[in-house]
This record gives sequence, structure tokens and C-alpha cells, in this order.
Amino acid sequence: MINLVEVQGYARIIMTIVLVIILYGYILHLYRSEKKGERDYEKYGKIALDDDITSTPVEKNPNLHQKKEGEK
Repeated sequence: MINLVEVQGYARIIMTIVLVIILYGYILHLYRSEKKGERDYEKYGKIALDDDITSTPVEKNPNLHQKKEGEK
């Protein structure tokens, strides 16, 4: 019969493997989207350096512009 401690050990190993797979999948997603030119993540890294209230946004929100045009 399996102890509770053994079950916890197996669960910890399984959760670690699942989380590593998710992490590598996310890293691969970021790499592919930057290679395709969909996003430039270096811009987002500059947010920490240029965080003044008067600084320009990193990218424009197209949904925000559509709402404003529809209201007029």
C-alpha cells in the first residue's frame, strides 16, 4: 500500500514536470512571436527604464481608437 508521503512525492514530481513543460512552451511562444515580427519584447523591457508619466506608450491599442471613432 502506498503511503501519503509517497503520493506527495509522486505528485511533486509530476507537477514539476508539468510546470517545466509549460515554462518551455511559453519561452518557445515568445521566441517564435518575436522571430515572426508580431511583437518586439525589447520595447517592453524599456518600460522599467522609461516609466515617466509623459513617456510615449509602447504600442497603440487599436480597440481604443475604434471606440473613439464610433462615438463621434
